[in-house]
Amino acid sequence: MTRVALGPYTADQRDAVSALTVAPEQVVFSGQPAAFITQPDADMDIHVIHADGELVGFFRIDLDYARIHDFAKPGDLGLRSVIVDHRQQGRGIGSAAVRALPAYLALHYPGATDLYLTVNLRNPGARKSYLNGGFTDTGAHYLGGDAGPQHIMHMTLTRPGASVENLAPAQVTD
Repeated sequence: MTRVALGPYTADQRDAVSALTVAPEQVVFSGQPAAFITQPDADMDIHVIHADGELVGFFRIDLDYARIHDFAKPGDLGLRSVIVDHRQQGRGIGSAAVRALPAYLALHYPGATDLYLTVNLRNPGARKSYLNGGFTDTGAHYLGGDAGPQHIMHMTLTRPGASVENLAPAQVTD
């Protein structure tokens, strides 16, 4: 069984994150990881994905998502640039990482209640991973994407009576 864990990015992980790559046909949707490390954005926090202790991916949390997405409200978080190294894809790591987000984000962004993302209509594999991880497709499309129209997806982060202690770490079988 593969254990998937999330953690904040630290400068000593720069080489490992820079070594991650996506398949050539995925670059149009995500870019390559090295660009996000060498050109950081002040409104984005970088986090890493580990599988069995090995750094295999990363994602960014957009702290000002509503600034450019009118479907989000101020204070909502945006999930951006989710990348799992192409050599690690197909093992369920992406879906497991997404399932781990509610507990993880509750620890790191305790006031956040909603998480949004957009995923290109031509990227069904990523959409499936987000659905498997607990996002819902709103049925609406974002038309401002660099690579074309995108599904708007949403995840509620807090529910009445929910606690971080009740959310188990993500695990996925090979």
